[in-house]
Amino acid sequence: MSAKTKIVVLHMKELIYTLIFAGLGILLIFLLLFMFLPGKEDGESVETMRYVAGVYTSSIQFGEHAVDMQVIVDENRIQSVSMVNLDETVETMYPLMEPALENIADQVVEKQTTEGITYNADYQYTSVVLLNAIENALAKAELSAAETGE
Repeated sequence: MSAKTKIVVLHMKELIYTLIFAGLGILLIFLLLFMFLPGKEDGESVETMRYVAGVYTSSIQFGEHAVDMQVIVDENRIQSVSMVNLDETVETMYPLMEPALENIADQVVEKQTTEGITYNADYQYTSVVLLNAIENALAKAELSAAETGE
């Protein structure tokens, strides 16, 4: 053995602290790079307002009786779709109107659009009439937004 042999003593506690601080330093560097490097910009713009909030109606004429289709919207969403002024005579003469409206209203509120709505073949003509009335009411909400300049 030579007299120049040196013994190095590493304290485990100091080694662990050094590794922890090195790991935190690397994590901090990645975090700063992630936050401040310019990211990819999506070409899409986010709509801030689609409708003027309110209650909009569209009339459907059934013989001598008129039924109003009521659509409630806020600035970004369609809240609900329902029929108002539904006369008992109309309800009796057109029994498929209620189930057709329930089906369509659920889909419109879920999808937030009238596009791609499916309906049962048993009451397809009733569904088309109701869907047109809903589209007319939504057009009034969008038309009002264009008129106010917002």
